[in-house]
Amino acid sequence: MDIFIREDFEAFILSLRAVEIVHQWGNSSVGKIGGKIFATYSIWNDKDEWQIQFKCSDVSFEILPSLAGIEKAKYLARAKWVAISPTSELTQKEIKAYIIEAHKIISKKLTKIKQAELGFLNE
Repeated sequence: MDIFIREDFEAFILSLRAVEIVHQWGNSSVGKIGGKIFATYSIWNDKDEWQIQFKCSDVSFEILPSLAGIEKAKYLARAKWVAISPTSELTQKEIKAYIIEAHKIISKKLTKIKQAELGFLNE
């Protein structure tokens, strides 16, 4: 499984709880939980390169853009998102771990009613 292949990216995020994928914004794959975005596979850069973007913690947002192949995400940086290119220093396992963390961060921002409906309150 290569996280930088759209089908593999989609299969991975669909393996997480209560995820739906929407194709929008120029055919980007947008992963959502309860209607809120947590990760995308898109081409929102000047290099015409497909990237993975995701929400991250405050600490990760400060550290990750200092690594090669990672930058603050265009349009979403103000919400502490990063964009990872296939040439980044991170391994596939590390990228997946950050996507799982993004999933947790966004699930905690859902209303308690939505969290209960999607099965997050028992975690």
